[in-house]
Amino acid sequence: MMNVYKALLTATACVIFAPACAQNTAPQSVAAAPSEELIFADDFDGGSLDRSKWNVVGPTFWVNEEEQAYIDAPRTIAFAAAGSVDGAADGVLRLQPRFEEGFETPTGRKADFVSGRITTEEKFDFTYGRAVARIRMPDATGVWPAFWLLGNGQWPDTGEIDIMEYVGEADWTGVALHGPGYSGETPLVNKYFFEPGTDVTDWHEYEVDWNAERILFKVDGRLTYRVTRPMVENYGEWRFDTPKHIILNFAVGGVYPFKTNGISEPYKGLPAATVERIKAGELAMEVDWVRVYRSDER
Repeated sequence: MMNVYKALLTATACVIFAPACAQNTAPQSVAAAPSEELIFADDFDGGSLDRSKWNVVGPTFWVNEEEQAYIDAPRTIAFAAAGSVDGAADGVLRLQPRFEEGFETPTGRKADFVSGRITTEEKFDFTYGRAVARIRMPDATGVWPAFWLLGNGQWPDTGEIDIMEYVGEADWTGVALHGPGYSGETPLVNKYFFEPGTDVTDWHEYEVDWNAERILFKVDGRLTYRVTRPMVENYGEWRFDTPKHIILNFAVGGVYPFKTNGISEPYKGLPAATVERIKAGELAMEVDWVRVYRSDER
């Protein structure tokens, strides 16, 4: 989820089509391997955001021509109790867009939608390791939820790892890397297509496994894309030897959905049918848990 727009994932990207098991009735928890140490975890069991781990991004932040303003409010950053959501192992974080016509930010920008974005910036970051989140999302054209890592400093110089991006086509999610020389319309992108019978509306584990020489992307434990240091250095400097923090957010509309669906009315990248579902309170990015592991072998 870059800080300037990303082009549509290109046909030249490696596309994976592999079985992916829907995990609605048998939630799993990723366990640490014998050589790993769990260094961050949130099961979202407390009924409210753990502010010792997360910051909330506010309405002055705006990128990518997105249609929402981010706010710190229970209506956009909500929680469901353990046992109340089918298929969830624990409590559930719900990042939920809301229609609020004419919402005005402190900078004077008008937005008809508000939503949630949380980050561990200045509270937790890591260099090398394995980050995993168990997530499900709605089948809705023009939405743009994401789970990603971002460096501390000027973008794109400190690097970005997009573990999961979804722009409203329920049969696939995307991954990407951004850095100097390969940002925005980055060539380091990939689509993962789910097997028929499962899609983003099912629970899936989205993962990155990152060390000094390569970055592996996985869905439900299956390798979907591998990027090596030489692949990155073909386009620019490798900027993945410095700390990255975690971001979870739910954007609506903007340049990436627009480049996927071509819709410009009533909002850029966001059709009327999705707007009506947002008005009805039907759409949310649900997160069962987030884990980060570090290995002595890295």
